[in-house]
Amino acid sequence: MSGRRVVLPGVDDTRALGRVLGSLLRAGDLVVLTGGLGAGKTTLTQGIGEGLGVRGPVTSPTFVIARVHPSTVGGPALVHVDAYRLGGSLELDDLDLDTSVDDSATVVEWGHGLAEDLSEDRLEVVLDVDTATEERTATVSGIGGRWSGEAADAGLVALGGVPC
Repeated sequence: MSGRRVVLPGVDDTRALGRVLGSLLRAGDLVVLTGGLGAGKTTLTQGIGEGLGVRGPVTSPTFVIARVHPSTVGGPALVHVDAYRLGGSLELDDLDLDTSVDDSATVVEWGHGLAEDLSEDRLEVVLDVDTATEERTATVSGIGGRWSGEAADAGLVALGGVPC
């Protein structure tokens, strides 16, 4: 598993990290986002949508649970899921995300412990906020064959930050 820790001083930095992540993603990729309320999960996903070149606006799908944003540039669609209100992996399974995972880039907010079974290969992004300084950090870890090897490492290095 390779990973990077990136400091995100402001909202624009979070969105910029998302754009870099989006530029790395391809059809079949899964990104699992973890972080407390206000940590920047939706902001990061907005940047991912920009990096993928999808039709927006990308907003939190809290009440509809999942939204699909088609590509405007011939790339994969973005499937944006908010698993916050889901009661467990069975409810996530009811969304039939596995039918779209191969054709889309899928981002699952609040997905830790729920979404890992959607793909053996995934990026896990943990967003933390220092309550004293309001500084955010993202720890991005690649899991599985897709995110191992020189090409994946070079992509993760493009995120900046420090190895973890």
